[in-house]
Amino acid sequence: MLVAPLDWGLGHATRCIPVIQALLGHGYEVVLAAENAQASLLQAEFPQLPCLPLQGYRVRYSRSRRWLPFRMLWQLPGLFRIIKKEHAWLDRVIDEHRIDLVISDNRYGLYSKKRPCIFITHQLTIKAPFTWLEKKLQQVNYRYINRFTACWIPDTGGENNLAGLLAHPAVKPLIPVRYIGLLSRFNRKPAPIVYDYCFLLSGPEPQRSILEKKVIGGLRDVPGPVLLVRGLPSETGIPAVPSNVTVVNHLPGKRMEEAIQQSGLVISRSGYTTVMELVSMQKKALLIPTPGQTEQEYLAARLHRQAACYSVSQEAFSMQVHLAAAKAYEQKVAGITVFDPSEIQQLLQQL
Repeated sequence: MLVAPLDWGLGHATRCIPVIQALLGHGYEVVLAAENAQASLLQAEFPQLPCLPLQGYRVRYSRSRRWLPFRMLWQLPGLFRIIKKEHAWLDRVIDEHRIDLVISDNRYGLYSKKRPCIFITHQLTIKAPFTWLEKKLQQVNYRYINRFTACWIPDTGGENNLAGLLAHPAVKPLIPVRYIGLLSRFNRKPAPIVYDYCFLLSGPEPQRSILEKKVIGGLRDVPGPVLLVRGLPSETGIPAVPSNVTVVNHLPGKRMEEAIQQSGLVISRSGYTTVMELVSMQKKALLIPTPGQTEQEYLAARLHRQAACYSVSQEAFSMQVHLAAAKAYEQKVAGITVFDPSEIQQLLQQL
């Protein structure tokens, strides 16, 4: 089986980990496909598995929130070329590596008439500034999704769900849609608090680095032990920080789970994978959505209204003001179904 995540931050790769573990636990042979940071992460988690080089979408964000929609539109022709290229790549790889099934996490070109192909996404609705644009994006989105055999959504199907309108639109794709529960590498476990704050940086550049610069600049005003995880698994250098701050470029799954459990407050982007992991661990969190990324802004606002997490924009974020506000925030976390690895066999039999 081939498993390939999108290269839009590390979240698509990390949420594939429970799926890969479930497949391996049921005796399936798995081949990975990725490049750069996503390949490094998956190979660190599964060093025994082959990883085929597959060009990512390599989306770049603008430094300004205002110009982000134009930057994304400018990149669309290149994205469509990569999607077409990866579709042709898949047909070759299926024959060369005798692939029986494909699991694509938001990679639109990894469909084929030769084998069953599963599309994993939490975004049936792609949020946009205008209603007409949102409808147009959904049409394009469904045009690609409908080329797959089935669509798996990492959320619950009932009212007590995480993604809201993102994963629960009025109109769904024509192919079978399955809500498989939250995809989280982590579980809730009691642990002593070692760090007052844990900063988890992630996401596309240059916004990841912009937030990192703002965080490092404010750390001198933060007393007590702090952990900063930069989200750069391929990097080796470490920036200068105050003596009470521990900096790591990346943490593998088990160490990341332990670090989050040992932290009083987690500060992170509101990417869906990160949110799934924090909610599954019932961890108090402060969410800072990537500026202009409408999905993250929608999720952060929705969770703040539901008292599941505290949130603030990157522009408004202040260490002194918002760390204290988040710690004082009365968080309410409703139980949401998490993906059950034992059900992978049943899901595959439904194809």
